[in-house]
Amino acid sequence: MAVTFSELHTAEGLKALEAHLAGKTYISGDGISKDDIKVFAAVPTKPAAEFPNSARWYDTIAAATAARFPGKAGGVSASSAPAASAPAAAEAMDVDDDDLDLFGDETEEDKAAAAARVAAKPAKKKESGKSSVLMDIKPWDDETDMKKLEESVRTVQMEGLTWGASKLVAVGYGIKKLQIMMTIIDDLVSVDTLIEEVLQEPPHNEYIQSCDIVAFNKI
Repeated sequence: MAVTFSELHTAEGLKALEAHLAGKTYISGDGISKDDIKVFAAVPTKPAAEFPNSARWYDTIAAATAARFPGKAGGVSASSAPAASAPAAAEAMDVDDDDLDLFGDETEEDKAAAAARVAAKPAKKKESGKSSVLMDIKPWDDETDMKKLEESVRTVQMEGLTWGASKLVAVGYGIKKLQIMMTIIDDLVSVDTLIEEVLQEPPHNEYIQSCDIVAFNKI
């Protein structure tokens, strides 16, 4: 149902606005809308203390528009025309303050209010995915100290990397490989970089001959 406010530059007009805003933050809905901007444009100054609902609403809309248009004002002033001159003002501004239809065509002020509403919403933080990786780490030969090899691997610490369970698996000819689990945050850890630029570089390559990814699963 359309809501109409008249003569908002007068006490009588503000009484209707005051009653409408009882228990509400905005003219319609749960957020600032073009309805608020239209009514705000028709109220020349902040309502007096005798209109607490209207004054609170006025401050809210004023703050929102100030955030959207932060530039310093140049001192332009405007007066609210009395009811008798409303037709002339409406013809000049294409807005009839004495017969304010809340569901008219969208104006530039409406678009600005919508943009301010979108800008005021906190951006949703993108949650980074995690992966579980099973990796085989092979020594140089059967004389490699596998305990030191594992210790060397676990000394690698970086944000988003968590080492898990491990075990030694026989390869053949007396050689064993280290099979180890790790959990990574995808946006923070590159497995290829971990292998090529860390594990297969000094000092870790003293024990590590090669690394292979056995399984890679998204969590």
